[in-house]
Amino acid sequence: MEEQIKNSKIGYYSSSESFGAVDGPGIRLVIFLQGCLFRCKYCHNPETIEFNKNKEISVEDIMKMYKKNENFYKNGGITLSGGEATTQIDFCIEVFKEAKKRGISTCLDTCFGTYQDIPKVQEKWKELLKYTDVTLADLKHIDNEKHINLTSRPNKNVLEAIKFLDENNAKMWIRHVLVPGYTDDKEDLFKLGEFVGTLKNMERLEMLPYHNMMIPKYENLKIKFYLRDVEPPTKEHVVECRKIVEQGIKKAKESI
Repeated sequence: MEEQIKNSKIGYYSSSESFGAVDGPGIRLVIFLQGCLFRCKYCHNPETIEFNKNKEISVEDIMKMYKKNENFYKNGGITLSGGEATTQIDFCIEVFKEAKKRGISTCLDTCFGTYQDIPKVQEKWKELLKYTDVTLADLKHIDNEKHINLTSRPNKNVLEAIKFLDENNAKMWIRHVLVPGYTDDKEDLFKLGEFVGTLKNMERLEMLPYHNMMIPKYENLKIKFYLRDVEPPTKEHVVECRKIVEQGIKKAKESI
Protein backbone atom coordinates (compact mmCIF):
# COMPACT_ATOMS: atom_id res chain seq x y z
CA MET A 1 0.00 0.00 0.00
CA GLU A 2 1.13 3.54 -0.62
CA GLU A 3 2.54 5.47 2.34
CA GLN A 4 -0.16 6.84 4.60
CA ILE A 5 -1.07 10.48 4.18
CA LYS A 6 0.30 12.32 7.23
CA ASN A 7 -2.72 14.57 7.59
CA SER A 8 -5.71 12.22 7.65
CA LYS A 9 -8.08 15.14 7.04
CA ILE A 10 -6.57 15.66 3.58
CA GLY A 11 -7.13 13.24 0.72
CA TYR A 12 -6.36 13.04 -2.98
CA TYR A 13 -9.10 12.64 -5.52
CA SER A 14 -9.77 12.51 -9.24
CA SER A 15 -13.29 13.93 -9.50
CA SER A 16 -16.68 14.18 -7.84
CA GLU A 17 -20.27 13.63 -8.88
CA SER A 18 -22.92 15.81 -7.27
CA PHE A 19 -25.96 13.71 -8.10
CA GLY A 20 -24.91 10.06 -8.15
CA ALA A 21 -27.93 7.79 -8.55
CA VAL A 22 -26.21 4.38 -8.74
CA ASP A 23 -23.70 4.66 -5.89
CA GLY A 24 -25.73 3.59 -2.89
CA PRO A 25 -29.14 4.50 -1.47
CA GLY A 26 -30.81 7.60 -2.90
CA ILE A 27 -29.10 10.55 -4.58
CA ARG A 28 -25.52 10.92 -3.36
CA LEU A 29 -22.43 13.05 -3.47
CA VAL A 30 -19.74 10.72 -4.82
CA ILE A 31 -16.02 11.39 -4.35
CA PHE A 32 -13.68 9.37 -6.57
CA LEU A 33 -10.46 9.03 -4.60
CA GLN A 34 -7.12 8.52 -6.30
CA GLY A 35 -5.21 5.25 -6.35
CA CYS A 36 -5.95 1.56 -6.89
CA LEU A 37 -4.00 -1.69 -6.55
CA PHE A 38 -6.11 -3.55 -9.11
CA ARG A 39 -5.71 -3.27 -12.87
CA CYS A 40 -9.18 -4.31 -14.02
CA LYS A 41 -9.49 -4.81 -17.76
CA TYR A 42 -12.87 -3.04 -17.76
CA CYS A 43 -12.04 -0.27 -15.26
CA HIS A 44 -14.61 2.51 -15.62
CA ASN A 45 -12.32 5.14 -14.11
CA PRO A 46 -8.78 4.53 -15.41
CA GLU A 47 -7.84 8.10 -14.51
CA THR A 48 -8.10 7.11 -10.81
CA ILE A 49 -5.64 4.20 -10.91
CA GLU A 50 -2.31 5.95 -10.37
CA PHE A 51 -1.31 7.08 -6.88
CA ASN A 52 -0.78 10.72 -7.75
CA LYS A 53 -1.40 13.71 -5.50
CA ASN A 54 -2.45 16.22 -8.14
CA LYS A 55 -5.75 17.21 -6.50
CA GLU A 56 -6.20 17.67 -2.78
CA ILE A 57 -9.52 17.57 -0.99
CA SER A 58 -10.23 18.01 2.71
CA VAL A 59 -12.94 16.65 4.97
CA GLU A 60 -14.35 20.16 5.23
CA ASP A 61 -14.32 20.54 1.43
CA ILE A 62 -16.53 17.47 1.13
CA MET A 63 -18.91 18.73 3.82
CA LYS A 64 -19.22 22.05 1.97
CA MET A 65 -19.94 20.23 -1.29
CA TYR A 66 -22.64 18.23 0.48
CA LYS A 67 -24.13 21.32 2.13
CA LYS A 68 -24.43 23.07 -1.24
CA ASN A 69 -26.93 20.47 -2.53
CA GLU A 70 -28.18 18.90 0.69
CA ASN A 71 -31.85 19.36 -0.25
CA PHE A 72 -31.31 16.77 -3.00
CA TYR A 73 -29.68 14.27 -0.62
CA LYS A 74 -32.54 13.71 1.83
CA ASN A 75 -32.71 9.99 1.03
CA GLY A 76 -29.05 9.79 0.03
CA GLY A 77 -25.71 10.88 1.42
CA ILE A 78 -21.99 10.64 0.71
CA THR A 79 -20.23 7.81 -1.13
CA LEU A 80 -16.46 7.36 -1.25
CA SER A 81 -15.36 5.50 -4.36
CA GLY A 82 -12.29 5.37 -6.56
CA GLY A 83 -9.97 4.00 -7.66
CA GLU A 84 -9.96 2.12 -4.40
CA ALA A 85 -11.07 4.43 -1.62
CA THR A 86 -9.37 2.41 1.13
CA THR A 87 -5.90 3.16 -0.24
CA GLN A 88 -6.64 6.34 1.74
CA ILE A 89 -8.40 4.56 4.59
CA ASP A 90 -7.48 7.11 7.29
CA PHE A 91 -9.03 9.86 5.19
CA CYS A 92 -12.14 7.72 4.62
CA ILE A 93 -12.49 7.29 8.38
CA GLU A 94 -12.27 11.04 8.96
CA VAL A 95 -14.81 11.83 6.22
CA PHE A 96 -17.32 9.30 7.47
CA LYS A 97 -16.78 10.21 11.11
CA GLU A 98 -17.60 13.85 10.33
CA ALA A 99 -20.55 12.81 8.16
CA LYS A 100 -22.08 10.75 10.97
CA LYS A 101 -21.69 13.70 13.36
CA ARG A 102 -23.89 15.64 10.92
CA GLY A 103 -26.41 12.83 10.44
CA ILE A 104 -25.31 12.11 6.86
CA SER A 105 -25.63 8.62 5.36
CA THR A 106 -22.28 7.07 4.42
CA CYS A 107 -21.49 4.53 1.72
CA LEU A 108 -18.18 2.89 0.80
CA ASP A 109 -17.60 1.54 -2.71
CA THR A 110 -14.71 -0.93 -2.54
CA CYS A 111 -13.05 -3.87 -4.27
CA PHE A 112 -11.14 -4.62 -1.03
CA GLY A 113 -7.78 -4.14 -2.70
CA THR A 114 -6.13 -3.12 0.59
CA TYR A 115 -7.65 -5.71 2.91
CA GLN A 116 -5.40 -8.29 4.55
CA ASP A 117 -6.27 -10.99 7.05
CA ILE A 118 -3.97 -9.58 9.74
CA PRO A 119 -4.98 -7.81 12.99
CA LYS A 120 -3.44 -4.41 12.21
CA VAL A 121 -5.33 -4.10 8.92
CA GLN A 122 -8.53 -5.56 10.35
CA GLU A 123 -8.56 -3.03 13.19
CA LYS A 124 -8.33 -0.20 10.67
CA TRP A 125 -11.22 -1.67 8.69
CA LYS A 126 -13.27 -2.08 11.88
CA GLU A 127 -12.73 1.60 12.61
CA LEU A 128 -13.97 2.50 9.13
CA LEU A 129 -17.00 0.22 9.41
CA LYS A 130 -18.06 1.99 12.63
CA TYR A 131 -18.94 5.01 10.48
CA THR A 132 -20.11 3.21 7.32
CA ASP A 133 -23.84 2.66 6.77
CA VAL A 134 -23.56 0.46 3.69
CA THR A 135 -20.70 -1.05 1.68
CA LEU A 136 -20.88 -1.58 -2.07
CA ALA A 137 -18.81 -4.76 -2.24
CA ASP A 138 -17.34 -5.28 -5.71
CA LEU A 139 -16.75 -8.99 -6.29
CA LYS A 140 -15.03 -9.15 -9.66
CA HIS A 141 -14.77 -12.94 -10.01
CA ILE A 142 -15.33 -15.98 -7.80
CA ASP A 143 -12.61 -18.01 -9.55
CA ASN A 144 -9.11 -17.06 -8.41
CA GLU A 145 -7.26 -17.61 -11.69
CA LYS A 146 -9.91 -15.76 -13.67
CA HIS A 147 -9.84 -12.98 -11.07
CA ILE A 148 -6.09 -12.62 -11.59
CA ASN A 149 -6.57 -12.52 -15.36
CA LEU A 150 -9.25 -9.86 -15.01
CA THR A 151 -7.73 -7.66 -12.29
CA SER A 152 -4.03 -8.66 -11.98
CA ARG A 153 -4.65 -9.69 -8.33
CA PRO A 154 -5.84 -12.86 -6.53
CA ASN A 155 -9.31 -12.87 -4.97
CA LYS A 156 -8.34 -14.46 -1.63
CA ASN A 157 -8.27 -11.17 0.27
CA VAL A 158 -11.48 -10.04 -1.44
CA LEU A 159 -13.39 -13.11 -0.28
CA GLU A 160 -11.85 -12.89 3.19
CA ALA A 161 -12.80 -9.20 3.38
CA ILE A 162 -16.42 -9.89 2.48
CA LYS A 163 -16.59 -12.60 5.15
CA PHE A 164 -14.95 -10.21 7.62
CA LEU A 165 -17.56 -7.54 6.93
CA ASP A 166 -20.32 -10.10 7.31
CA GLU A 167 -18.94 -11.26 10.66
CA ASN A 168 -18.90 -7.62 11.77
CA ASN A 169 -22.55 -7.10 10.76
CA ALA A 170 -21.72 -4.65 7.99
CA LYS A 171 -24.58 -4.07 5.55
CA MET A 172 -23.48 -4.94 2.02
CA TRP A 173 -24.65 -4.65 -1.52
CA ILE A 174 -22.75 -7.27 -3.49
CA ARG A 175 -21.92 -6.06 -6.99
CA HIS A 176 -20.79 -8.25 -9.89
CA VAL A 177 -20.02 -6.77 -13.30
CA LEU A 178 -21.25 -9.07 -16.05
CA VAL A 179 -18.63 -9.12 -18.82
CA PRO A 180 -19.48 -11.51 -21.68
CA GLY A 181 -16.77 -14.13 -22.04
CA TYR A 182 -15.12 -13.16 -18.75
CA THR A 183 -17.57 -13.22 -15.85
CA ASP A 184 -20.65 -15.00 -17.22
CA ASP A 185 -19.62 -18.66 -17.06
CA LYS A 186 -22.57 -20.64 -15.67
CA GLU A 187 -20.50 -22.70 -13.24
CA ASP A 188 -18.76 -19.59 -11.91
CA LEU A 189 -22.06 -17.77 -11.49
CA PHE A 190 -23.50 -20.68 -9.52
CA LYS A 191 -20.41 -20.71 -7.27
CA LEU A 192 -20.77 -16.96 -6.83
CA GLY A 193 -24.32 -17.55 -5.64
CA GLU A 194 -23.19 -20.28 -3.25
CA PHE A 195 -20.68 -17.88 -1.73
CA VAL A 196 -22.93 -14.84 -1.29
CA GLY A 197 -25.74 -17.13 -0.13
CA THR A 198 -23.81 -17.71 3.09
CA LEU A 199 -23.78 -14.00 3.95
CA LYS A 200 -26.14 -12.79 6.68
CA ASN A 201 -25.74 -9.09 5.91
CA MET A 202 -26.11 -8.94 2.13
CA GLU A 203 -28.99 -6.52 1.56
CA ARG A 204 -28.86 -6.56 -2.22
CA LEU A 205 -27.24 -8.34 -5.16
CA GLU A 206 -26.53 -6.18 -8.19
CA MET A 207 -25.62 -7.70 -11.55
CA LEU A 208 -24.12 -4.75 -13.40
CA PRO A 209 -23.94 -5.09 -17.19
CA TYR A 210 -20.54 -4.28 -18.63
CA HIS A 211 -20.45 -1.22 -20.89
CA ASN A 212 -17.76 0.33 -23.09
CA MET A 213 -18.55 4.00 -22.58
CA MET A 214 -15.19 4.46 -20.88
CA ILE A 215 -13.20 3.84 -24.08
CA PRO A 216 -12.67 7.60 -24.77
CA LYS A 217 -11.01 7.88 -21.35
CA TYR A 218 -8.48 5.21 -22.33
CA GLU A 219 -7.82 6.94 -25.62
CA ASN A 220 -7.24 10.29 -23.90
CA LEU A 221 -4.88 8.67 -21.39
CA LYS A 222 -3.18 6.64 -24.13
CA ILE A 223 -3.86 3.41 -22.22
CA LYS A 224 -4.60 0.15 -24.00
CA PHE A 225 -8.20 -1.01 -23.55
CA TYR A 226 -8.20 -4.81 -23.66
CA LEU A 227 -11.95 -5.37 -24.04
CA ARG A 228 -12.52 -3.17 -27.08
CA ASP A 229 -14.15 -6.04 -28.99
CA VAL A 230 -16.42 -7.14 -26.13
CA GLU A 231 -20.05 -6.15 -26.61
CA PRO A 232 -22.25 -5.30 -23.59
CA PRO A 233 -24.58 -8.14 -22.52
CA THR A 234 -28.22 -8.07 -23.54
CA LYS A 235 -30.90 -7.53 -20.91
CA GLU A 236 -31.99 -11.12 -21.46
CA HIS A 237 -28.49 -12.40 -20.76
CA VAL A 238 -28.26 -10.37 -17.56
CA VAL A 239 -31.57 -11.83 -16.37
CA GLU A 240 -30.45 -15.35 -17.26
CA CYS A 241 -27.16 -14.94 -15.40
CA ARG A 242 -28.86 -13.51 -12.34
CA LYS A 243 -31.15 -16.54 -12.19
CA ILE A 244 -28.11 -18.82 -12.08
CA VAL A 245 -26.62 -16.83 -9.19
CA GLU A 246 -29.96 -17.01 -7.38
CA GLN A 247 -29.97 -20.78 -7.80
CA GLY A 248 -26.58 -20.88 -6.10
CA ILE A 249 -27.88 -18.66 -3.30
CA LYS A 250 -30.86 -20.95 -2.81
CA LYS A 251 -28.62 -24.02 -2.55
CA ALA A 252 -26.38 -22.28 -0.01
CA LYS A 253 -29.30 -21.24 2.17
CA GLU A 254 -30.77 -24.74 2.08
CA SER A 255 -27.44 -26.06 3.36
CA ILE A 256 -27.24 -23.67 6.31
